[in-house]
Amino acid sequence: VQLVESGGGLVQPGGSLRLSCKASGFTFSRYDMSWYRQAPGKERELVARVLTYSGSTNYADSVKGRFTISRDNAKNTVFLQMNNLKPEDTAVYYCHARDRFQSAIIYWGKGTLVTVSS
Repeated sequence: VQLVESGGGLVQPGGSLRLSCKASGFTFSRYDMSWYRQAPGKERELVARVLTYSGSTNYADSVKGRFTISRDNAKNTVFLQMNNLKPEDTAVYYCHARDRFQSAIIYWGKGTLVTVSS
């Protein structure tokens, strides 16, 4: 099983990035997919989630209206489009997968660093 994130980097405030998470080794369409982040000295927090089957999404209040999560089941990939980035968005972003029918089965990626700074 692998979740491999990509797309992180350094961006100026107000800029955009698109994160990708490529999954392998499990039945992607069976899993709810999420992005979490962890800033230095802070706890890991949920940023956005997209449910399988329904496609419903939910977001942390701090990113609503700026971030969009989406998934492509044909490509086993989940995306996070991040617009109007702020310095407080600086964090390591992690991809997360949870089995829709066996919620104890979860997988994590190793993370990708996003730095928002001028």
